[in-house]
Amino acid sequence: MADPTLDPGPPVVAEPAPDPAELAPDPAELAPAPAELAPAPAELAPAPAELAPAPAELAPAPAEPAPDPAGPVADEPAMDDAELRSALEAILLVVDEPVADTVLAQVLDQPTARVAAMLGTISAGYTTAGHGFDLRRAAGGWRLYTRPEYARYVERFILDGQSVRLTQAALETLAVVAYKQPVTRSRISAIRGVNVDGTIRTLVSRGLVEECGVEPDSGAFLYRTTTMFLEKLGLDSADQLPPLAPFLPDDVEEIDDVPR
Repeated sequence: MADPTLDPGPPVVAEPAPDPAELAPDPAELAPAPAELAPAPAELAPAPAELAPAPAELAPAPAEPAPDPAGPVADEPAMDDAELRSALEAILLVVDEPVADTVLAQVLDQPTARVAAMLGTISAGYTTAGHGFDLRRAAGGWRLYTRPEYARYVERFILDGQSVRLTQAALETLAVVAYKQPVTRSRISAIRGVNVDGTIRTLVSRGLVEECGVEPDSGAFLYRTTTMFLEKLGLDSADQLPPLAPFLPDDVEEIDDVPR
């Protein structure tokens, strides 16, 4: 009888080795899908509306409108037609040369169109009323003139006035012309400190002063004494006038510096 401890039992069958292809993981399972690694383009790039500011923020504000060239438009003082008419008449009464409507508009702080219309109304009113003077537009401006139909009366008044002695104002003006000739009316006015337009006209009508050309820089008329002036004083030329130094004031340098 055989010993049971020596029975080797059923034979042991070795299991086959696993296939390496089965042990290696599938590459498709290890690598994540491209869609999971890369974010969507829409998440990286901000919306165009967030990067670019609105056109209204980039465009500058519109420029303020330019002022009206016809005249001042802000803070104009209230002036009715009656006051405007009186103011224009007062200015025109003292001017010695035609003044432009634009200058009058600046002085009165009124639109040029309104001033021009009022000047036309004043001129038409003088003509309708038959005044001995008229408001006319000449040389680019406005000025008061006597009417031609009354010229003979004006001439008679001037000629009859020749027998009258010269006033102190006329003598002073004549002295300025004699020592400063040739000289403009503006410089005579600056030296005397008053308007000499009427005085110059008187001296011209008396034959003591005459025009002798224009100043190159300003175009103003120049005045000098006449031959009659020398005859009245018994002089051959203006060079024989007595020296002016003894009669000059202390501020003579200021007089010499007065612009023409």
